Amino acid sequence: MRSRVGLCVLALLCLHSSVCGQEAVEIPPGVLIFCDDPSVAKAVSSALDKFNEQMSSGYKLALYQILTASKSENGSDTIYALQFTSRRSDCSVGGTKHWTDCNYLPSGSKKPFSCNATVYVRETQTDTKQVDCMLDDYVVPDRAHCMGCPEDIDEKSEDLKVPLSVSISKYNSISDSTHLFNFHKLGFATRQVVAGFRFQLRYDMRKTICAKAENKELGEHCVPDNENVEFYNCNSTVDVAPWRLEPPSAQIQCEPGPLPNMDFFSRRRPPGWSPLRNVLLASPSPTSPTKAVKDESSEEDTTASGTSGDSPFHCPSKPWKPFKPSKPAAPTKATLELPSPNPAIDGAFSDADLLV
Repeated sequence: MRSRVGLCVLALLCLHSSVCGQEAVEIPPGVLIFCDDPSVAKAVSSALDKFNEQMSSGYKLALYQILTASKSENGSDTIYALQFTSRRSDCSVGGTKHWTDCNYLPSGSKKPFSCNATVYVRETQTDTKQVDCMLDDYVVPDRAHCMGCPEDIDEKSEDLKVPLSVSISKYNSISDSTHLFNFHKLGFATRQVVAGFRFQLRYDMRKTICAKAENKELGEHCVPDNENVEFYNCNSTVDVAPWRLEPPSAQIQCEPGPLPNMDFFSRRRPPGWSPLRNVLLASPSPTSPTKAVKDESSEEDTTASGTSGDSPFHCPSKPWKPFKPSKPAAPTKATLELPSPNPAIDGAFSDADLLV
């Protein structure tokens, strides 16, 4: 009996040795490496090249920050698993310029795009096996645009002034507050084509110093009340059809408190913009050079995920280049002043000659 068991064990050992004698492919778990390592930069460049080659229109993507990087060995191949962010560059897809020779597109999204990639490196060869970037306006080519569906509206759009003004006026007319409230911050806004335009608005308002007993409507003098701070956040639906010569109608639901603190959800209105006035009638107040430099620098790299000193692996890396988003130019006194009429010339016609 023992001899038979010994033979069985010997047979199993032989079978195991024959199987283990074959070449096996085993990928060890990846180990974290420095985000500012030159080999990581080379792998990320390969991934971006691959993604840009797959794009058929628009602008090429350029690196913004490397978030994490790990590598593992598989024979003669080094496998890089990468997470990084990118931004649109000012180089068009299909052009000859490499993304490293481009700058960021000033009018591009303020929030960088999240990307991940798997890159194989063998001596001088680099092969990107997989790369994905989440673009905010990516549209599947074989899917048609949804006609009649709600569309997002940019917070700077002039189309928001009327529905926001109507919605806030509706609240002030039906609320029990002793003071008027004015627009504070926009969460999101959509527009849908129905029997006219239907606007869905999410925003909050702040109490002003204007009492209802003394002010029927909001004016420029109705500034926020800094002593008694009070907020209301609202969901509103506004229907607008100017060609029917009907006033806009608004439905609104509000509750106390500011908008929920959700970074992906809330967007502040641009400085100096108000839905209740068309132009800025006063020239901008003079500011000191120090403050101007500080304000300008605050517009740059506001979406950076941190500095290389935040992690022992220098992750995330420093931004590849500073991002300077474009801003609409504020109206100046020169642009608001009407041009002076041309001096009269003897013997020339004037506007008075056209009156009968």
